[in-house]
Amino acid sequence: MKSPTIFLFFFLISTSSLLLEASNNGGGGSKLEEKEDPHIKRSDFPPGFFFGASTSSYQIEGAYLADAKSLSNWDVFCHSAEGCGGHGENGDIADDHYHRFLKDIEMMHSLGLKAYRFSISWARILPSGRCGEVNPAGIKFYNKIIDNLILKGIEPFVTLFHNEFPQVLEEKHGSWLHPEMKEEFVHFAEICFKSFGDRVKHWITINEPNIFTQFAYELGLFPPSRCSEPVGDCVAGNSDVEPLIVMHNLLLAHGKAAKLYHQHFQPKQGGSIGLVMHCLMNEPLTDSDLDRKAARRALAFNIGWSLDPIIFGEYPKVMREYLGTKLPCFTADEKKFLKNSTDFIGINHYTTAYTKDCSTNSSCPPTANRAIRGFLEMVGERDGVPIGEPTKVKGLTVVPRGMGEIVNYLKIRYHNKPMFITENGYSSPDVHGRGIKELVNDVKRVKFHEAYLASLAKSIREGADVRGYFVWSLMDNYEWLQGYDVKFGLFYVDRRTLTRVPKLSAKWYKNFLKNNSDVIHQ
Repeated sequence: MKSPTIFLFFFLISTSSLLLEASNNGGGGSKLEEKEDPHIKRSDFPPGFFFGASTSSYQIEGAYLADAKSLSNWDVFCHSAEGCGGHGENGDIADDHYHRFLKDIEMMHSLGLKAYRFSISWARILPSGRCGEVNPAGIKFYNKIIDNLILKGIEPFVTLFHNEFPQVLEEKHGSWLHPEMKEEFVHFAEICFKSFGDRVKHWITINEPNIFTQFAYELGLFPPSRCSEPVGDCVAGNSDVEPLIVMHNLLLAHGKAAKLYHQHFQPKQGGSIGLVMHCLMNEPLTDSDLDRKAARRALAFNIGWSLDPIIFGEYPKVMREYLGTKLPCFTADEKKFLKNSTDFIGINHYTTAYTKDCSTNSSCPPTANRAIRGFLEMVGERDGVPIGEPTKVKGLTVVPRGMGEIVNYLKIRYHNKPMFITENGYSSPDVHGRGIKELVNDVKRVKFHEAYLASLAKSIREGADVRGYFVWSLMDNYEWLQGYDVKFGLFYVDRRTLTRVPKLSAKWYKNFLKNNSDVIHQ
C-alpha cells in the first residue's frame, strides 16, 4: 500500500464542496489573513447556542478488551502486520477515557462547555452484532457518561457510527459492501434509542460517510483497506465501484434508523436525528467557466452525494450524468423514507481548496481523471500563492473565510435546514522537539478558532440557522493514520502519564464562553 501521508494529501486536495461564485476573490492570489474582527465573543452568537467539544470512542476510550467488548475493525486493523498509527501506534489505551471519564467531564465543566459530542462504540454495546446479546457493561458505561454530563449541565450529542464497528460484521457480511449491514446498524441504533434516548436529544447516525467511504473503499487506507489502481495498491477492491455501493448502504442505514426514530421514539423522547458531513469548501482555481463548473461538480460529488438523498430523496443529477448505471438507484419506497430523513446537518469543516477542471485537461494526474471524482483536481495554491497557512496535516490549511462560505451555500442549497458545526479544529504544525511549555502555549490555535468563529458569526447574522459549534477536539487523542503526532486538543495529554494539561486555547475557550476574548490579546 502506498504512503498514508501521500494518500491523505491526495484525498484532501481531491474532494470538495462549495463553488465560490461571482468574484469574491477574483482570479488572483488568495488571502492568508482574514479581515474579520478577531475579538469574537460569546455574545456575538444567539442565546441557547451550543458551544462544546467533540471526540470519538476509538480515539479516546482505550480499554479495548474491557468488560466484554469485542474487537472492532480498528482493533484488528491496528494489530495487523502493517499497523496503523504514525509509528505503529493504536487505540488500545488511547487517552484511557474509559477509566477517566469522570475527570474528563469535570474538565469540560471547568471550561463552561454546554455540549459534548462523543460516539458510542458499537462493539461495546453489541459485541456479536444483532445475533448476539446486548452487553450490560457497555450500556452501563455510556449511561454513566450521559448521566454525569447532564448533572454538569452539558448536553450530550451522540454519534452512532464513527468509523468503527464489531469486526465480526466484517467477517460475517463483508461489512458495508453487503446490504445486511443496514439491518445490523438499525438494530444497534434501536438499542441506543431505547437505552439512552430519554436523555439524549441530539442523535447523529453516521459521521462523515464521504470520508469513511473514500478512505476505506477508494483509497484503501482505513479498514477493510480496499482499493484498486491507479488510486492504490490493495489486495482487493474496486475504487470506481465499491465506494458507490458502500455509500448507498450507509445512506439507507441512516434512512432506516431515522425512520425508526421519527416513528417510534421522537414523539415521546422529543429529540432530533441527523447526519454529519465532512464539508471541504472549494473555490475555482481560475475564473474560467470550466473551473467554475468543476467546482459545482465537486460539491455534488462530495457533499451532495450524501446530503441530496437524505433531503431530496435522490443523488445529484450531475452524478447520474457522469456515473450512469454505476451509481445505484433508490426504489420508490427508499426515496420516500430517505427524503427529509435528517432533522439537521452536521458540518465538519476545516479548510478550503481550489478546484481545477480535468474533463479536457491532459495535464491532470490519472487519479483526477476518473468519473467517480467528477474529473477534477484540488490544488493548494494559485499563481504560486498558498490558499492558507499550513498546519500539521497536509492540505488542512487555515482559510477562515471558508467557514462562512460553506455555511452560506448549505443554507441556500438545503433551504436553511438547522445546522451544527460538529467539528472545527487546528493541528499545530511544529510539535516535534517541543516541550510541554511550548505545546500548551498554542497561540495559533486560539487565533484559528477566533477567525473561524468570526466568519461563522457573520453567516448567522445574515440568517443561517446554525445552532452550535464543537471544537475538535477536547484533548489530544489518537488521530487515526497520524497516530499521536497530530494534536488538535484543547488539552495536552502526556503520553507517559496520560495527565491532561490545559493549553492556552482551553483558557481562551473558557474566557470566550464568559464573553471575554482577551486571553492572548496583550
